[in-house]
Amino acid sequence: MQIAKTIAEMKALRMKSFGSVGFVPTMGYLHDGHLALVKQARAENSVVVASIFVNPTQFGPAEDFRTYPRDTERDLAMLEKERADIVFMPSAEEMYPERFSSWVEVEKVTDRLEGSCRPGHFKGVATIVAKLFNIVEPTRAYFGQKDAQQALVIKKMATDLNMNLEVIVAPTVRESDGLAMSSRNVYLNPQERQAAAVLFKALTLAQNLREKGEKNAERIRQEMTSLISKEPLAKIEYVSIADAQTLEELSELDRPALASLAVKIGKTRLIDNMVLE
Repeated sequence: MQIAKTIAEMKALRMKSFGSVGFVPTMGYLHDGHLALVKQARAENSVVVASIFVNPTQFGPAEDFRTYPRDTERDLAMLEKERADIVFMPSAEEMYPERFSSWVEVEKVTDRLEGSCRPGHFKGVATIVAKLFNIVEPTRAYFGQKDAQQALVIKKMATDLNMNLEVIVAPTVRESDGLAMSSRNVYLNPQERQAAAVLFKALTLAQNLREKGEKNAERIRQEMTSLISKEPLAKIEYVSIADAQTLEELSELDRPALASLAVKIGKTRLIDNMVLE
């Protein structure tokens, strides 16, 4: 496994890479969700590239950039075990040099949910992912369904800007009680960790209601909200039943929908979602 710390080093390694290239961009502190993406990339490509970069431009001023969990040695050991070929680990100064002033913005699909709660977040996400795509030049790039809105934004960007790659979205990897795997789960104390299972319970409730024939989206939102509100440690930011492609809120489930939510458990903000067929 080779490590590139500069753009020039990454581009030099890319020029020596033959066949298809699968790319897994991460912010590090890897878990089984990340590793599932690496495994899929390994199975489907000749070369596997992963990146580790905690992107400062997607964090708001009151968010957890400085305290975001980091453990590079552990991450590299995990990637080597999964047979990644190249790991790109640039510094912030490498990716955002002095006088950097070019940004990528995807409109409309970023107006809602995470976009409205975290202004500027998707501007930072789209810009860094576009830069990584240009540097790595992957055949396929792999993202998790847990960040469903992010996946939609990146797919839209790749399509609109005619990027020469395939964006693949893999299923959410969950803990035994349904909690979606996330690097931020490490912030939860034992009591909060137990309470965090309420997110998956609410999404499962939405799925069960839909399977029983419920088509009133507002009724499903209310049932989800009621369930979460019974957990004393949970504070709801949003509960959404939206069009699975545009993320516009629905009144009636007459098309594929995305049930999604953002909930604070103690001080830790968690997001999750489930597609309602």
